[in-house]
Amino acid sequence: MTIALIDRTEMADNDEQDLDQFELLYEITPEGYKAEIVGGAICMSPQRGVHWKIIRRVLRQLEDHFGDESEINVDMRLDLPGCGNSFAPDLFKVSDEAEPDGQGRWRHQDVEFVLEVISRGTADNDYGKKKAAYAAGGIPVYLIADPYTAKWHLYTLPKDGMYQASLTSDFGVPVDLTGTVVGLKLGTENFPRERRA
Repeated sequence: MTIALIDRTEMADNDEQDLDQFELLYEITPEGYKAEIVGGAICMSPQRGVHWKIIRRVLRQLEDHFGDESEINVDMRLDLPGCGNSFAPDLFKVSDEAEPDGQGRWRHQDVEFVLEVISRGTADNDYGKKKAAYAAGGIPVYLIADPYTAKWHLYTLPKDGMYQASLTSDFGVPVDLTGTVVGLKLGTENFPRERRA
């Protein structure tokens, strides 16, 4: 479900707009749904079991590698460059030296890794607008897990608002992040698949 915001024209004129006006969105989102603001449009998607299992499997591997005290967040607000971009990435890790801002939020400049798991209704955002915003924000490692195609897509080396390197493979093939700030091989052999309706 996508809902266009009423003040979209005003937002387009101000790339540095204050997204705090959207805090109510997070309070009124129905249980079992995730809400984000992507390019000024509100996007809500249901959270599925397969979706959460992939997130949990990545989370466990990151915690095993970085330790329980590392700052790894699930479905937390993260503002990105561009007009009206207030995402809630499925999972993101910030650097060990990072501190939240005065409002308790993490800055995109401190994010080292983002995982998005594809939902049927929001796939275009993950592959398009969100990928562009993560690249513009300088996020070093962006990983998409697609349970509908049983493939993962890795994007690295952001430069000039685009990722310079990408790699795609099947679930079951490890994601080699040893040459990145993440520094590990991420197992995907237990990533579940989503049945097509």
